[in-house]
Amino acid sequence: MEIERKWMVAGWPKGLDAVAECRMRQGYFSVRPTVRLREEAWRGGPTTCMLCFKGAPQAGGLAREEIEHAVDPELFGRLERLLGLPMIQKLQRRYPLPGGLTLEVNQVDAGRPAGFWYAEVEFASLDAANAWRPPTALTGYLADEVTRLPGQSMGEYWLATRGGQG
Repeated sequence: MEIERKWMVAGWPKGLDAVAECRMRQGYFSVRPTVRLREEAWRGGPTTCMLCFKGAPQAGGLAREEIEHAVDPELFGRLERLLGLPMIQKLQRRYPLPGGLTLEVNQVDAGRPAGFWYAEVEFASLDAANAWRPPTALTGYLADEVTRLPGQSMGEYWLATRGGQG
């Protein structure tokens, strides 16, 4: 189960040091239900390829079932060709937060007219997600929460910018 909250943001957070950085490419075979293909290239680390399935949002948009399955680079390439559309480009940086949480900040399709930034925090439980408040230094940065708003998923962005299938 994936439990997360999401915010629209402007740029990287000030005053925090990233502990990890990843370049991603992702595309969607389907948005409802979600069937996503993603490549993650970690700075100083491995490159992984995943096929991901996500269920419908639950608990007011906070949670949904997620199944990720690793695929080898050859199969990834074959699946990418089946998409027939350019992949979404993302740069993600991760920042440690109090309580062992991580702020994931993503720059999406840099340089494209529709490009944007968003941040997420994943939680171990619904109670933890509902109770969490951003640290004082991040309250302005994380002011535009879109967790419960429809149309804020990367799948919806795929449909709007790539014309992929729903």
